[in-house]
Amino acid sequence: MLNEGDAAPDATLQTIDGGEIKLSSLMGRPLVLYFYPKDDTAGCTREAQDFSALAGDFEKAGVAILGVSRDTPAKHGKFIAKYDLRIPLATDADGSVTEAFGTWIEKSLYGRKYMGIDRATFLIDRDGRIARIWRKVKVSGHAEQVLAAARALG
Repeated sequence: MLNEGDAAPDATLQTIDGGEIKLSSLMGRPLVLYFYPKDDTAGCTREAQDFSALAGDFEKAGVAILGVSRDTPAKHGKFIAKYDLRIPLATDADGSVTEAFGTWIEKSLYGRKYMGIDRATFLIDRDGRIARIWRKVKVSGHAEQVLAAARALG
């Protein structure tokens, strides 16, 4: 389990255009890396819209944002277009990134256990260290909390 102060794992994700992005390529400025269960579901849509609404504020603060789920790049593309999202989304196709960040967990719904992504956000500083972690995220007000913490990084 990762903790605040730990070096963030350097992982590679798929972009919506079929390319790849390595987390280390985003270093040099703070990064908000948020994990969410599934495109086009109520909570995940609200969270993406909230981060999109604040995208300009994050940019002014010099902070990059990247949303991650296991949905396909094509599904991410449709999700972005449908809701006019202004943040990039990436795919963890093989599950290595969700495993590395400890967000692939056992869940339970109506007594049935299954594996899924835990809604979590990591604020990574410009040096690649984890500055803040939010686990079991409640969507309402979350993007604003992350923005405040990102601004405090300076």
